[in-house]
Amino acid sequence: MRWLLGIVINAVLFMALAGYFEDVIYLSGFGAALGASFILSILNILVKPILIILTLPVTVLSLGLFLFVINAITLMLTDSLMGSSFDIGGFGMALLTAIIMSIANLIIQNTVFKESKEK
Repeated sequence: MRWLLGIVINAVLFMALAGYFEDVIYLSGFGAALGASFILSILNILVKPILIILTLPVTVLSLGLFLFVINAITLMLTDSLMGSSFDIGGFGMALLTAIIMSIANLIIQNTVFKESKEK
């Protein structure tokens, strides 16, 4: 249930970012946002741990900030897997999107899941 809620939250974030940065992020609709969110979650499960292990020295030296670069790489992989229904303008925009999505997910998921744990 938590995983599916995370996918929906990411899809809403994708839609919001595509609306705000409409020149550099393109989504064909909410279905594409759900698909991109699903693919991103699968890539985060399969590819992200491998990238973290391979780049561990750089991540430690940058005090963890390189994890945003890894998130941007997974966003670019999502972009290439989605085809024409989801497009990010470049790596810089993917990095900015990764930073915004990480902060928003931290706030939203802590709020939603903290309230559900207290009940």
